[in-house]
Amino acid sequence: MSTFKKLYEEEIRPKLAKDFKYKSSMEIPKLEKIVINMGVGEGSQDSKFVEAAAKDLEIIAGQKPIITKAKKSISGFKLREGVSIGTKVTLRGENMYNFLEKLIKVAIPRVRDFRGLNNKAYDGKGNYTLGIKEQLIFPEINYDNILKIRGMDIVFVTTAKTNEEAHALLSAFGMPFRK
Repeated sequence: MSTFKKLYEEEIRPKLAKDFKYKSSMEIPKLEKIVINMGVGEGSQDSKFVEAAAKDLEIIAGQKPIITKAKKSISGFKLREGVSIGTKVTLRGENMYNFLEKLIKVAIPRVRDFRGLNNKAYDGKGNYTLGIKEQLIFPEINYDNILKIRGMDIVFVTTAKTNEEAHALLSAFGMPFRK
């Protein structure tokens, strides 16, 4: 069992139940999944960019990503329907907790000039979105082997009903939010 899963079961769940006074244990918010998305704008011109991004994402997440394709043709972006434009991976269970631990303990502290994560990046339904500017903050990525430095979006999907509950859950895991 992952240390973060154990932390959630033994410390975070009882603390949230006490703080928010839930009547049922099923009301206690939990992390449902983590979705990592990497957009590849150059993928419409050359497929090697999409393959390189998929390889990087697989190394970071420890799970094979899927290639996302354009749903519509947009001439302004030189984009045709069905062309590969990015990669994404959905993490659940043990992989999700392992990735969360790696993100909080290893990757985020490696960000230059880090002043804390945005407190307001919630969607109103308890989900939090985090944008990362470069994949080099993950120690598995070797600078010499990457084709291009690119960012990614990480979405934390929770069962929380409000932003406050989700913030309490993620803060309990140790997410370094701004004061």
